[in-house]
Amino acid sequence: MTQYTIKPLTSQTWDAYARLLDKHKGAGFGAGCWCTWFHPRTETGDEAETGRACKERLVREGKAHAALVFDGDIAVAWCQFGSPAELPGIHHRREYEAGLVSLPDYRLTCIFVDRNHRGDGLARIAVDGALDLIARAGGGVVEAYPHDTAGRKMSSTFLYNGTRTMYEKAGFEYERPKGKNNCVMRKVVAAAGA
Repeated sequence: MTQYTIKPLTSQTWDAYARLLDKHKGAGFGAGCWCTWFHPRTETGDEAETGRACKERLVREGKAHAALVFDGDIAVAWCQFGSPAELPGIHHRREYEAGLVSLPDYRLTCIFVDRNHRGDGLARIAVDGALDLIARAGGGVVEAYPHDTAGRKMSSTFLYNGTRTMYEKAGFEYERPKGKNNCVMRKVVAAAGA
């Protein structure tokens, strides 16, 4: 089995991240999302800013976080994470807020795996990497919004945040439904060394 390593998304790992997204035309949704949908778009007021330019700016400003999974020197997957202020955009907001008791410290909002590595368990490795980086940052309540497929097969194209089953195996607890096929799951992550 290949030995993967986890590195945080920073200006030092940007080029590897960018190569992965370039290979996949920005990781979907039209001209390429570059995993910016969940970020606020009002920071600069520049509606013309492309997904790539927005993401690179946020990374360089320390306002975008992800666990990158590396196979050698090549980034092959990632899991985006951040505070609710950093990642305010979530699907099914009305339903989410109706059942909200308290905001989490962190959200896991997007997972992406290189098409040549799908089916190798990298989504889970990316989630575990994000949880490790969160632990090193002091830990806290982590929320995820996976697809609740109830055992049905679903195209990996639409599984941008994994499945409920994967999160259950990672120690998350089901909290409530959100939207037609999504749910809210939570886990408390202890600070590293605690």
